[in-house]
Amino acid sequence: MCGSVVSQKTTYGQKRSADDSGYAVSTYKQPEILVPGEMMTNVRAGYEQQLCDLVESSEQLMAALRAVRCLGLPSWCIGAGAIRSLVWDSLHGFQEPSNLDDVDVAYFDAEAPLALDAELQERLQLLLPSLTWEVTNQATVHEWFAEALGQVVSPLNSLDDGLATWPEFATCVGIYLDDDESLKVIAPYGLNDLFELRVRHNPRRASVSTFMHRVHSKRFGHRWPRLSICTP
Repeated sequence: MCGSVVSQKTTYGQKRSADDSGYAVSTYKQPEILVPGEMMTNVRAGYEQQLCDLVESSEQLMAALRAVRCLGLPSWCIGAGAIRSLVWDSLHGFQEPSNLDDVDVAYFDAEAPLALDAELQERLQLLLPSLTWEVTNQATVHEWFAEALGQVVSPLNSLDDGLATWPEFATCVGIYLDDDESLKVIAPYGLNDLFELRVRHNPRRASVSTFMHRVHSKRFGHRWPRLSICTP
């Protein structure tokens, strides 16, 4: 089963060229192509269902979702790399899944103490020790920016708001498991970039240099050669 909290759809055309790292790079963006409302809804629903089907087919990810659900958090999801890699591996026809550095768990609790992230991470490590976990309360991210980077950023007001700040639009996707075993998708910018193999900078919070560093350090173009990397 699949539900959604998807809010936007953006479609871009690309002209592709090769940069010095050998992967495709978009050099310009065409104006948005307007799609009739019914067709847009069908496309969006199709991507949502594809995502839910892929997640349900992954024993590892379903086990991870059940583990996080056991924590009893009011607002949470698994997002970023675990979801992105699952989709891109499938679209590239890979027989073996990509190795995950960690599983990113995002949640929102404005009343939670700062120490809760580490406590939840330890609990997940005990529940599913085969995975490496990274747990972050989106309600306290602005405090991390201040302490770790010396930057003043506005507090986030919800889990969806937190996902909307992640560095690439294709990464701004999370999924959670309801008590009735139904999967729910959170995608503030839609699923088009994710399923259309497009990597674009989200300027909401990450700088261009941060985005480019991630593109190169995570070796997006080498690991998934069909991607279009859109340079800002």
